[in-house]
Amino acid sequence: MVKLPDRAEWLTGLNPNECRSQCLKNCSCLAYTYDTGAGCLYWSTDLIDIQEFTIGGVDLYLRQAQSELGSKHKHKAVIYGSIISGATLIVLLICFLWRWLIQRKENRRKIRENIKFKYDGRSAELKDLPLFDFETLIVATWNFHESQKLGYGGFGQVYKGILKDGQEMAVKRLSTVYGQGLEEFMNEVVVISRLQHVNLVRLLGVCIEGEEKMLILEYMPNGSLDAFLFSPAKRQLLDWSKRFNLIEGICRGLLYLHRDSRLRIIHRDLKPSNILLDKELNPKISDFGMARIFGHGQDQEETRRIVGTYGYMSPEYAMEGHFSEKSDVYSFGVLLLEIVTGKRSSTFWFEEQSLTLIGYVWKLWIEGNVAPAVDTVVSHPNFRKETKKCIQVGLLCVQEYVNDRPNISTVISMLASDIEDLPSPKQPGFIKRLAATGTESYQSQQSSSVNDMSITHLIAR
Repeated sequence: MVKLPDRAEWLTGLNPNECRSQCLKNCSCLAYTYDTGAGCLYWSTDLIDIQEFTIGGVDLYLRQAQSELGSKHKHKAVIYGSIISGATLIVLLICFLWRWLIQRKENRRKIRENIKFKYDGRSAELKDLPLFDFETLIVATWNFHESQKLGYGGFGQVYKGILKDGQEMAVKRLSTVYGQGLEEFMNEVVVISRLQHVNLVRLLGVCIEGEEKMLILEYMPNGSLDAFLFSPAKRQLLDWSKRFNLIEGICRGLLYLHRDSRLRIIHRDLKPSNILLDKELNPKISDFGMARIFGHGQDQEETRRIVGTYGYMSPEYAMEGHFSEKSDVYSFGVLLLEIVTGKRSSTFWFEEQSLTLIGYVWKLWIEGNVAPAVDTVVSHPNFRKETKKCIQVGLLCVQEYVNDRPNISTVISMLASDIEDLPSPKQPGFIKRLAATGTESYQSQQSSSVNDMSITHLIAR
């Protein structure tokens, strides 16, 4: 409520609405008021002597420019414009995302087509194999930082990775400088993607982008068996019950590969570093880069490219390139002797007679006392019968001639039998060592020669 300003003009015979309209029509009208007694008053000059009253006075209506007042229509236009702009942006983002997803799907389809791997005349198409983005693995492994490195496996470095959801994994990255790496990578993808067993390492997916090729495997927190078995500190954790659990688990994994899976798989490189341990120290067979798939009714295969690790290779494979289930059984026998003795086959040397680990255990067996070979951690008298039985089974597995060795299902039965029911082993294949160079790996392009050999030379008898 205000005191009206001076210099008002008066219009008669108008009601309040008409008074308002007259002011709006008159460009010079600055304000108006309507009083029941006085009628319509308006001002076209400066508003002078206005006073605000707390009690009394009349209402004065001021006229302002539209730009100052704002407009309902203008506000609506701004709102509608914002909505349309936002909706357009959302549609564009959806279109971009849709196109990106289609392109990604197409890229993955092409990748899967490229993973078709000709193997013995058969094509393996991995339709359901998860594919990981390279960027995802860079983040998960801290850009393949040295601190995330777990070791070297088969065809490249292995890194620990952690996804955004907290899932741990092992990333096996193909080394571009490793000659046979691509072949082993593709071979491992084809083989392990078809296998699923509690005692085999599980394949989570692959990454194939340009020159980058990686396997994504389940993470094993306790690393490999050799890190435990041959460590003075960690081996103390492997009491007899744990060691026997390792033996049984490896047997079950081999049985699945040889007999129970859809395919018959010969591993060809069974050794402690290829046995990984989960958090409960359960064993899982890994590294299938050298594995071979056998066809129906096939019992043996021959190769001119001999690859593997001496000390674990059977005589017929190392000397002639022949491999079969019994080749894996031989490797398992060596592994079994290592678990019981706590000694590494590839570096053991009994200097008195230049004996290998197999030769040393065989010597003690012939003498009728294998107790000196048993690891002191498990040499308690309570385990003497079980350790002797395992040594006997190990010697049966490493017999020189293929037909003398048991298959893996028979090995499992032997481990569950009384020692009195087991047959006596015949002489093993490799028992003496002539020279040592300190390295393990071996590759040969021909079965009649020993090329690129940097291993210990062994003789059969």
